[in-house]
Amino acid sequence: MKIAFVGKGGSGKTTLSSLFIRHLTANEATVVAVDADINQHLGAALGLDETEAAALPAMGAHLPLIKDYLRGSNPRIPSAEAMIKTTPPGEGSRLLRVGENNPVYEACARTVRLDDGEIRLMATGPFTESDLGVSCYHSKVGAVELCLNHLVDGPDEYVVVDMTAGSDSFASGMFTRFDMTFLVAEPTRKGVSVYRQYKEYARDFGVSLNVIGNKVQGQDDLDFLREEVGDDLLVTVGHSDWVRAMEKGRPIRFELLEADNRCALQTLQDAAEDSYEHRDWERYTRQMVHFHLRNAESWGNAKTGVDLATQVDPAFVLSEALAVPQPS
Repeated sequence: MKIAFVGKGGSGKTTLSSLFIRHLTANEATVVAVDADINQHLGAALGLDETEAAALPAMGAHLPLIKDYLRGSNPRIPSAEAMIKTTPPGEGSRLLRVGENNPVYEACARTVRLDDGEIRLMATGPFTESDLGVSCYHSKVGAVELCLNHLVDGPDEYVVVDMTAGSDSFASGMFTRFDMTFLVAEPTRKGVSVYRQYKEYARDFGVSLNVIGNKVQGQDDLDFLREEVGDDLLVTVGHSDWVRAMEKGRPIRFELLEADNRCALQTLQDAAEDSYEHRDWERYTRQMVHFHLRNAESWGNAKTGVDLATQVDPAFVLSEALAVPQPS
């Protein structure tokens, strides 16, 4: 399943996404974690020190390699330069699988050892001073979107993406690339403002949205969230001594996480697994094409100098039936 964690800055989405990743690993799921936030903190939340986190390769820096690998022998895409972040796969394209080895993972992913197993961690790369006035952060997360467009995943396989804060993912179709979106909201007006934006934008695209109430301290906080988000409130999380110890650089075994917080994480996994039954690969592919054509018309054609609508393979539908190994 493809899972996104979203929320305003400071809501706790990175902490909760890291806890969910640890929980999945403890339950023996195969996990690829992606830090797509403008502030790169997921590595640290998963236990990397500053040097290790800084050494993570930037997906954006490997975009030419990613494009060249994914286009494969697709005759509709004559060169990597003709691809943009929304380019959909077609006959001949190479697809990514969660548990496989491939040149994209070799270049962009690093193995991170957790208490209960290993994950692959990928990162868009930080937004640096050299980017100011030259490019926007959307170009950085374009590598993530392109990989998601070419990803085939099955049960017990997870791609967990810690998204950039706020509603930036709506600048493209990236918000439709997930089976489940967990929105982390604090029990404040500012805390639920991003929820309202997501709810409005996602309404017409069948996006599955569940709210995690974070930093909930009592019944009044719970009542506020229920009033503001209604049935979209899935679970709440309160104070955690385990998280506080981790943030101080004094991590303890994940099995010692508070029981109520472990139960909350299991609720998230149950919701994600339930969404698997409602997968609609035809709709997924249709939305992929929709946003590609929209981006092509608004800026892509002018940037590449070609008609990107010709990249669309009308007979192609992404599906698990395509999840067989391909030569690299």
